[in-house]
Parts: sequence; structure tokens; C-alpha cells
Amino acid sequence: MQIGPGQLLIRTDAIGVGVGLLRLRRDDPGASPGGEVVGRVAAVGDGVEGFAPGDRVGGVVFRDAYAELVVGVPGLVNPVPEGPAAGAALAVVRGGLVALGALRASGFRAGESVLVTAAASGAGHLAVQLAKTLGARRVVAVTGSPGKAAFLRECGATECVTYADADWGDPVDVVLDGVGGELVQRGADALGPFGRLVAFSAGGGPLDAGSLLGNGRTVTGFAVGLWNRHRAEVVDGWRAELWDLLAAGRIRPRYVEFPLSDLDRALELVAARGNLGRVVVLAPAHA
Repeated sequence: MQIGPGQLLIRTDAIGVGVGLLRLRRDDPGASPGGEVVGRVAAVGDGVEGFAPGDRVGGVVFRDAYAELVVGVPGLVNPVPEGPAAGAALAVVRGGLVALGALRASGFRAGESVLVTAAASGAGHLAVQLAKTLGARRVVAVTGSPGKAAFLRECGATECVTYADADWGDPVDVVLDGVGGELVQRGADALGPFGRLVAFSAGGGPLDAGSLLGNGRTVTGFAVGLWNRHRAEVVDGWRAELWDLLAAGRIRPRYVEFPLSDLDRALELVAARGNLGRVVVLAPAHA
């Protein structure tokens, strides 16, 4: 495979699987999807500094992610410590960054209460863990199935509810919404006075602005890509914090692994919403 100036050739160890790939396969079956990867630099294009063959890296690539060799670019691909297993590193590279970034964007402070939707997802289960380990007094996990409650309590949730429950408990200070749709409004309604909702789902959703006024609530949209383009130094700080928390055992990414040859089976698990944590496919050398 040829690479151009400013590019990196990466030999993959692990590749993430999520709902974005499901949507792309449905809407554009002929597309070559991108995604998050962890692997090692195989070759460095002209003009690239700070990377060398053999370096362990992880990040997002824009196309042909589900292959043994992929093309990435510095800025979207960053160094990965040698210690974590491929699946754990993959879970942190994107889902962990989204979870911590959304929590930080909310202005979270130790002692506050946090509610997380899509709580058993790749980003959601790490948001639950991060909120707890960084000092939340309550962490409410919201998911589609009551059968996921035990998993979520292991992740640090103090309360578990489902989307079908009419009552999500006492108001909270922070809502991290990874679902969108009608849950944006439900999340806003779950906020107490001066509560903050951070929406990080690409799904969007309607919101009655009038419902924010009486209690001084706020809603913020969050996308790692935007922060990376405009405040890269902040994202670098989040990334360093995540690796430190992982090394100290203060977060434990949960994931299920499939060989790359079983990508369809991995997608079936995601489609059925049966995964607890991240879904990962491993390149042949690691399967």
C-alpha cells in the first residue's frame, strides 16, 4: 500500500465497531468506512515528524479502517502507551476521549450528580466510570435493558434505570447524553437548578428551549473533532489524563473481541444492542 506526504501507514491490532458502521452499511453499502484503530506504524510519509516505524499509535482514520493496513495522519493518530492490551487501548482511544471530554465540557465538579444515557455503550460505560472515579456522589446509568444493571453497577453506577421508566430519580447536576432523539428533552428535564446537559450523540433531537429557563439549565453540544481542531492542547491533556487513569487502574475498559474475519457477527451484536462496553475486532496476528 502506498502512502503520500504527511501520512502514516499503520498495521492494525484492533479496530472499533459501532452503530456508525451499521448506519453506513445500511445507507451506503459500497462505502469504505473509517473508524478508530490501534496498531503500529509500518511506514512514515514525507514530512511526518514525531513518528517512526514500530511506534504504537491509535486514533481515527477516514476510510478502509477494517483492514490489516490503514492510512492515518498525525493529529488524528497519536501515541499509545505500550502497557494496555489492544482492546483496552482501543476502548480508550475514542470512547474514553469522548466520555472524559463530555464530562469536562459539562464543568463537572467532585460531589455533583451525573446521569449517563447509553450507559452500557463504549463511551457510556467509561463515562460512568470516570464520573465515579473523579468524585461524583451519584451516578445514574440509563440504558435500554434492566439486564445491564449489574454490569453498570460494576462500572460505578449508584442507580440504574431504563428508557422506559417514567421516573429517573432525583434531579441531577449533569447529564451526558449519547442517544439523542427524544432523550435530549428527557435529559434536560432530569436536570436540577443550574444543571448542564452535554449532548455527544450524532443523532440530534428536539428540545424545548422554554424548559431550560425556570431552573437556569444549559445544553452544550460536544464533538471531539471540533475541540481537536480549535483546542488541541486541551484534548492532549484529556488524552494524557486517560492513560494515567488507566495505568493506575482507576478506569477499566470493558470490551468484547471478535476476529476481523467475524466483522459481521460483531455488527450483529451491536445491532441487537447486546454489547456491554466496546465491540472490537482484532487483526489476524492478534485474534
